[in-house]
Amino acid sequence: MELEFAAPCLFGLESLVSKELKALGAEKVAAENGRVRFAGDEYLLARANLGVRYAERIFVVLGSFTAHTFEELFQGVRALPLENWIGRYDAFPVAGHTLNSDLFSVRDCQSIIKKAAVERLKEKYGISWFEETGARRQLRFSILKNRVDLYLDTSGEPLYKRGYRTQANEAPIRETLAAAMCALSQLRPYHTLYDPMCGSGTILIEGAMLAQNIAPGLRRRFAAERFEQIPETVWKEERARALAEIRPAPDFAAIGSDIDEAALEIARENARRAGVSEAVHLARADVRAFAPETQHGTVVTNPPYGERMQTRRAAAEILRALGRVFPQRHGFSYSVISPEPDFEALFGRRADKSRKLYNGMLKCRLYMYYK
Repeated sequence: MELEFAAPCLFGLESLVSKELKALGAEKVAAENGRVRFAGDEYLLARANLGVRYAERIFVVLGSFTAHTFEELFQGVRALPLENWIGRYDAFPVAGHTLNSDLFSVRDCQSIIKKAAVERLKEKYGISWFEETGARRQLRFSILKNRVDLYLDTSGEPLYKRGYRTQANEAPIRETLAAAMCALSQLRPYHTLYDPMCGSGTILIEGAMLAQNIAPGLRRRFAAERFEQIPETVWKEERARALAEIRPAPDFAAIGSDIDEAALEIARENARRAGVSEAVHLARADVRAFAPETQHGTVVTNPPYGERMQTRRAAAEILRALGRVFPQRHGFSYSVISPEPDFEALFGRRADKSRKLYNGMLKCRLYMYYK
């Protein structure tokens, strides 16, 4: 079955998501701000959920149209073949957002879309009441400049919830962003990855999974596994495929340290649950004492800032310390994400390259040093 999909992502990661979707076999891949559109079949639906590292969810596109009024919104939704995905007993809650549009009330848009879906399905099933006791079919909408996109969420829990992190330290970095930072740092299966402020270990774990080509969704379940439109055999075949594509990386190591022993205990448990504990090595240490012993290394880190530090002065002192312990050194590269506009001045030298990324809603830059 030919399907149209959309994969929302953090701003700045669209090109990475496009590249990985193409590698998974997606067709008609087109990047937009904060999402990537693509096409494929039910096998790709399962494969993308299991294998995409940098996107937040996988949506089936149910339809797109223009709406300036609530009546146009109602009629546009009512015209879509929702019965292809929503059964007479299924639950179909509505969530979404609107931006730069005539229809600016999210709550009112939710109500109108729900009402239109009910009217469509009442007509198709010949019933007047929906129990909504079956599988959850989450409808999501995006209204941008009066263009309405209605989606069916196939992921359920967002894709950054890999299933290995039951605990986290304060203000942890999202798994999708951690994986992207490792990819942008050109991490390879023969590298030694360092994070001297590793917290609960997310960067180290995502780097180890990337190096070994471990599909990030192997340890979790997805909403679409309850969709009768997707045969169970599809999920079995795609999980088997993902398992077969794991590549051992005996030369890879992820070395992390943190001043907080409690955070390190969480990191150890997370690495164990992710299946990469043999590759992840942890020790308690202050970042100011960072002195790697290997000849080559890829350093990727997320220093504390914002609510993780009591004062901006303390955060600035951390960045100055990084400039001292991350010297120009043959065989080493450094990638540091920060929202600090004066990062390069505090660090002590200009980055060889920087890239705008978002940590949640916080605008940051990834500063990369490799020369």
